[in-house]
Amino acid sequence: MADRVAVLSDVHGVLPALEAVLAEPDVSGADRIVLTGDITAGPQPAAVIDRLRELGDRVLWLSGNADRELVEYRRGERTEIPDPIGVFAANALTEAQVDFLAALPRTATLGIRGLGRVLFCHATPRDDEEIVLVDSPLDRWAEVLTALDPDIGTVVCGHTHMPYVRLAHGRLVVNPGSVGMPYGRPGAHWCLLGPGTDLRVTPYDTATAVARLVRECAYPEIGQWADYFLHARATDAEVLTAWTPKDGRSAGAVS
Repeated sequence: MADRVAVLSDVHGVLPALEAVLAEPDVSGADRIVLTGDITAGPQPAAVIDRLRELGDRVLWLSGNADRELVEYRRGERTEIPDPIGVFAANALTEAQVDFLAALPRTATLGIRGLGRVLFCHATPRDDEEIVLVDSPLDRWAEVLTALDPDIGTVVCGHTHMPYVRLAHGRLVVNPGSVGMPYGRPGAHWCLLGPGTDLRVTPYDTATAVARLVRECAYPEIGQWADYFLHARATDAEVLTAWTPKDGRSAGAVS
């Protein structure tokens, strides 16, 4: 059973943000680092994979919907990717990296001191792009968690890029937020688990990071992309307004 686990989600190929989090003492000292998907769909996907693979078996990798889309595009299983930077990211990967991403699992469990058996996933345990939010109703949570083993008391997910902790039907649900594409406030968001749940944000020099991405990345719209996402121009209110209709809630449901 692990004492401390650092959870990094939605890195989205932003190497400066990843480097800032990996430099945190509580990350470098953690027993395990769990990546809850969407690791690569962004400006520096190959460099991000290489940096994380240097950490060896300490890292538990999970695939997200954006990682899956890059693999499907490179293998001719789709002709487009919803995220405009996705095609660039897919073409920036080596064949070996595509194969590596294709082999990643969608879910995993770990025993963590103070939390017991914890399930990690990208969006929900059953789907890598399903939307659930901090204020999704309890009937919605019952639907997405219904098939879990009864001994899983904590579920850690990413996908929505906004950190939260809440109880749903006796289970703790944790979203660490996004390392590389935060919504609501800037910084690289992550989480430390064991024995409790500690949402963290690592500040870093976003102006310098934007300049670095412009210098190192050949994506045509990289300046605009980096300014928007690294500075978290999308507010939490805007994102929740856009995504609430997608979380399957019904009128009168109990939050």
